[in-house]
Amino acid sequence: MRIEFYVLSSAAPADRLRAACQLAMKAWRHGLPVFLRGCDSAQCTELDELLWRFKAEAFVPHSLHQDDPQAPVVIGLDEQPNTRQGVLINLNPSLSPCVEQFSRVIEIVNQEPDLLTACRENFRSYRQRGYDPQRVEL
Repeated sequence: MRIEFYVLSSAAPADRLRAACQLAMKAWRHGLPVFLRGCDSAQCTELDELLWRFKAEAFVPHSLHQDDPQAPVVIGLDEQPNTRQGVLINLNPSLSPCVEQFSRVIEIVNQEPDLLTACRENFRSYRQRGYDPQRVEL
């Protein structure tokens, strides 16, 4: 499993959501199933709305898990992904209980202090599980 921590230079939550949408679009265009994991239902709704409008010239087929768990890009919380070996884009401060079912995990980190602390803890947790997480500067 490939695990990457994409590090943003800003602390703005909106930049983090925009990065998640861009990464979801890129993975989908490469034919990979995507699970966008939010931190709560309000953030899931925000991601759903943002995927409709973040790029005027592009459409990313997506759905909330409860509406269509088989969409190419699924937005949810801790639900089981419908397909294995896809990409998990984790916006939740904790590790996904389904992490083993993905071939790639992307954690998006910004400079907000509480999130930095949680992401450092996640980085250590992945290492303790035997993975080799990588840091990617955006």
